[in-house]
Order: sequence, then C-alpha cells, then structure tokens
Amino acid sequence: MSSVFKAITTENGKGIFHLFPALCKGCGLCIEKCPVDTIGWAKQLGAFGTPVVEPGHGKPCIACKKCQLVCPDAAIWIERRDGRGRDTPGQS
Repeated sequence: MSSVFKAITTENGKGIFHLFPALCKGCGLCIEKCPVDTIGWAKQLGAFGTPVVEPGHGKPCIACKKCQLVCPDAAIWIERRDGRGRDTPGQS
C-alpha cells in the first residue's frame, strides 16, 4: 500500500518552502536551526496531534536548507530560487 503526502507550499524569500504535515511530528529542530528565524509554530495540528511548523515568522527565507537537513522525518523540502524568482535546478 502506498501513501500520497500532500505538501503545503509557501514562496518565501529566496526559497520555496514545502512542508508535509503528515510527516511533521513537531519536534522543533528546524525552528532551532533556522539562522533567520523564519520558521515558527503553525496553528494547525499535524498527523501526530502536535503543532506543525510554517515559514514567514521572522526574516525571509535564505534557502540555506538547514531546516531540511535537520528534519528527522523529511517533512521539509526547500527549493532555491535565483534572483529573478525562478527555480535554480541542481543546487543543494
């Protein structure tokens, strides 16, 4: 049996922030590691009954991908954008 996870997508600063609420357990590691404090707690609850995270709380996202790297459940995916607002393929 396979599952389809739906993402909540937000364009914010230099990145496109994809959050998969069904995977987020609300550990808060991404909030701790974000160097510009753009990630904060959302009002909605995730699949585990804990608050999920969302961007847009501090400065705009700089697309450093630290949140993506520390997320133990792969609930965050960041796409970098170039200065004109387009996706930058092949960069990690």
